[in-house]
Amino acid sequence: MRFLFKTVNIFCICAFLASCSQKQAVVPDIVPAVEVKMPTSHALGIIGEVEPIYILPMKTPFEARIDTGAENSSIDVEKLNLFERDGEKWVSFTIKNSQNGEVHRFEKKVEKTTTIKRINESEKRVVVTLDVKFGNQIINAKFSLANREKFEYQVLVGRNILTGRAIVDTSLSHTLN
Repeated sequence: MRFLFKTVNIFCICAFLASCSQKQAVVPDIVPAVEVKMPTSHALGIIGEVEPIYILPMKTPFEARIDTGAENSSIDVEKLNLFERDGEKWVSFTIKNSQNGEVHRFEKKVEKTTTIKRINESEKRVVVTLDVKFGNQIINAKFSLANREKFEYQVLVGRNILTGRAIVDTSLSHTLN
């Protein structure tokens, strides 16, 4: 009897150990579907490093340098004159398209003054809002007014115009023609 009792105990212990060592199948809970939001389509699509932009109401486009590193856009102006109108700061200036000579005089309310920091110096610039035609869109955007005669392009288009509107591929150029 004693032998039978030991055999039963050993059998029970072995059965218990065997059941402990068996891996039980883990059944995962059902994972709810997750909606992945893809970027909305960009109205202008893929654009290049140089694109035409119209400064309205001017009739001919400017060659614009597309600069994703620039927060704001900038434009080359001449004859900049600050004045006051009805207690507010205003500015008059002339834009001349260097490619064809078209000239237009503007008077705009000053939105703000900004400081452009460079390596050796900083420059204060007036910022105004201009209407531009870029691709198939009319955009009301802020531009800093600058003397860009040392630069190859009279207009620099920054992220304030690009964000949500275009993807930039610097290997391309003139995709908006």
